[in-house]
Parts: sequence; structure tokens; C-alpha cells
Amino acid sequence: MGRTAVTAAVLLTAIPISLLLNSIVPHPYMDEIFHVPQAQKYCNGDFWYWDPMITTPPGLYGLSLAYIAYLFPFKFITNQQSFSSLCTTPILRSTNIILTIICSILIHDIMMVLKPGMNEKKATRYAILAGLYPLHWFFTFLYYTDVASLTAVLAMYLSCLKKRFWISALFGALAILCRQTNAIWVLFVAGNGAISYIEDLYANNYKVKIEENDNSRTDVEIKPISQNLRRRKKNNDKNTNKLLSSDSSQRQLDYSLGLIHEIIYICQKIWQFKWRVIIAFMPFILVLFAFVAFIFWNGGIVLGAKEAHVVSPHFAQIFYFGLISALAAFPLHFDPRKISELFHLFMQNKIRNIFLIISSLCLSTTAIHYFSIAHPYLLADNRHYTFYIWRRIIQAHWSMKYILIPLYIYSWLSIITSLGKENKRIWILSYILSVALVLVPAPLIEFRYFTIPLILSFVHSPIMSDFNILILGFIYAFVNIITLGLFLFRPFEWEHEHGIQRFMW
Repeated sequence: MGRTAVTAAVLLTAIPISLLLNSIVPHPYMDEIFHVPQAQKYCNGDFWYWDPMITTPPGLYGLSLAYIAYLFPFKFITNQQSFSSLCTTPILRSTNIILTIICSILIHDIMMVLKPGMNEKKATRYAILAGLYPLHWFFTFLYYTDVASLTAVLAMYLSCLKKRFWISALFGALAILCRQTNAIWVLFVAGNGAISYIEDLYANNYKVKIEENDNSRTDVEIKPISQNLRRRKKNNDKNTNKLLSSDSSQRQLDYSLGLIHEIIYICQKIWQFKWRVIIAFMPFILVLFAFVAFIFWNGGIVLGAKEAHVVSPHFAQIFYFGLISALAAFPLHFDPRKISELFHLFMQNKIRNIFLIISSLCLSTTAIHYFSIAHPYLLADNRHYTFYIWRRIIQAHWSMKYILIPLYIYSWLSIITSLGKENKRIWILSYILSVALVLVPAPLIEFRYFTIPLILSFVHSPIMSDFNILILGFIYAFVNIITLGLFLFRPFEWEHEHGIQRFMW
């Protein structure tokens, strides 16, 4: 029932909006002028042609070819010329509508796996809400790689949560074929999957004996660690290298050990079962080795337009992402109760926390001052909202980028504490490192690059109330109406270039 409701909700909005957009903007726009002709080459059977301006691999074009061949199998088999005429801009754009439906269903299923106590209606609401997230929603109707990239990553993640490692690795390969930086998310999923796998092995193969009242010992069967990679904080015994039994809940790692001890514990268990882990996760290893080989063969991670996408130490991206993610789930992060919670955490150890905040301010100021990059595209292209955010907010005054630093820090503190309620510390650390590895090398500020880590944070955060889901849904819908309206009905022209220009993310 949940999947059907999600599908119906997506189609109810996607079909009329797609028809409207294609009637007003029937021809390729912005990056579509590269993607659409490239996909049409594939429809013509020309798999050797490559536009040197395209930076990402051909995963999206292959998906479109398979999708259109599924719709028109007779023409695909019998008449290549007739089939290629079907690969019009509107039909190619509709690829992303199908992928959005799949993406929303995947979010529904991931929520059901990660949060077993959640009922299906709540998971359905979450899936619909995630589908309305403005950056994801907007690019559903254009022929960009973002929706395909997110869908492949989520399919990989869900398969790994279900211990289907070969299938997960195949989706990981597809994710990389949609966007190279998804190799980081392949590593993230494989790493956390391996942790869950070895904990299950340890739980299933060993029993520990605990001393009770001096000499008494009881055999205790360790319960398996749950598939969903979540860990709640518990007060455990001072035996730090053992998993203890519990009649009321699944066994969790002792948070009092701290992050370093948790990492040591995981490393010990991985080493103990190293051969079984290597065999089980060989598909991921093969995918990552193939990606490394591609980098050496290609001379870099970017396929085309390499001069405009040079790897840069853009550490400010981490702070932009933190603020955008917190705003995208503001009922979780800017609620008075959340502010009170962070204040109480601060008061528990004022001296330590003052030191940490001062250190964070110093590091953040250094990153913002020395590693804020203004890409030429950002400064010159007034079609993107980031152009106006950069000029009218971040660069409104020389001090503005520093004034925002406390807000950046608060956003990350709120995200980390929220994730910490339902996830292990090592999961949070791997998540932050993955976010940094994906975003820091990118010189251009593109909010659509934030979508995958934002959705992962979204599904791993505490469950929101129905009221907050409703409020957030209305805000997302309002933003979507505004951005779609500006795109469709407020075109403008450049004096130096012929053609109609449109506002977009």
C-alpha cells in the first residue's frame, strides 16, 4: 500500500508539471544542450561519440536508452532510424520521472528498514516529503544526471542494508556511471556494510561468559546487531571488548568507550574475520578498483571540460552544506527544544565545550577566509540562484561570510547530535568524511551536489511528527511553485548572447 501511495503521489504532480514544462520549454536548456544530443547519439547506435564538454560518465544515457527501448521494443528491434526519432527532449526528460518514482519508493523502503518501529503510513509521508525536496524535485523535470545519481545510490544502500552485496555493488557501479563522485558513497556504503557484517558474524559465532557475583558464570548468547547500522546510546558494563546480552533490546556498542575505542574495536573484529569480509565484499572491491583504474586511464576524475573543474581545496563547501541541510529539516534543527538540548549539552562540561567551540570558530574562520572559492561560473552566470545568494548574502559585506560562521557551527552541531541519537559514532564519522570528500574538491557551489548526503542525513535522523512533516511539505511545495514559476514565466535575455534565459537552481 505504501509503495502504491508513493507512486500515485509522484505521478499526480509530475505528469501535469512535465506536460506544462515541455510545452513552454520544448528544447534543451542549460546543461541539457550537452546531455540531450549525447543521449540521441546513443539512440542512433553511435556509442563512440563523446561531447568533450560533458563531465560525467554515460550512465544516464544508458538508462534512457533502456527505458525508451522498453517503451517501444518493436521499433528498437526492427527499425533503428525510427527508434532514434523517439528520443526527443520530452521523452528523454521523462526518464527522470520514472527514476523519481523509483527513488521515492527506495526512500520508503529504506525508512522501513532503518526504523522498524515506524508504521508504513509514516514511511509513505517521509518518502513523499523527500520527493518534494526542492533541488531534487526541480531536476525531476529536466534531463540532468542528479535524479539518476540519487536513485542509484539509494538502491545500492538499500541492497546493502538487506545484505545483498552483489546487487548492491552493481548499483554502486551504476551510481559511478551516473556521477564519478559517487565512488565515495560506494566506499561509505561498503564500509558501513562491512561493519554490520562482521558484528553479525561475531554475534553468530561466539558466546561470552560474564562473571556474576565473583565466581558465577552464565553463558549468554549475543544477539545480532541490526542491519540498519543504527546504535543507540546505552550504559554498559566496564568490559569494553565484549558484547553483553540484553533481554529487552538488541546489543549496542558501549558509547562510553569513545570514538577511538569504537574504531579499535571495529578494526579488531574486521581483522578477526578478514577473509570472510574480503570474500563477501569482493564485488565492492572490484568496483572501486575499476574506478581507480579509470582515473589513471583518464588522467583525472573529470571526463570533459577539465579546465573548468579543477580539484580545489574548497573547505567552505562543508559549511554551506551544513547550513542548507539544517534549513532543509528546520523542524529538527531550529526548534526551541533543539536549541535547549544543545544548551544543556554545553552546560554539562563548560570548560571542555568552550574549548571545542573556540577551536571550531578558529578552524571555521580559517577555512572560510582562505578556502572560499568564487568560481568564474558562479560570478558570471546570473541564471542560477547561487549567483544571487553569493552576491546578496555571502558577499553583501566583507564581514558577512564571517558573521555566518556561528550559524554554520550550530547547524553542524545540531546535525551531529541528531544523527547521534540513532547511529554509531563511526557511522557519523564516515558520513562527515564522505561529505567532505565529495564536496571539498568541487570548486563550484552547486546545491544539487548536496542532495545525496542531505537525503542520507534525512533518513538517518530522528522521526519528525506528522505536524512537522506537513509544515515542511507545505514549505517545500511553496518553494517549488516559486522556482518553477520563475523558470517558466519569468524568462529574460542577455545583451551579449542570443536566446531566452531562465532562472533555476
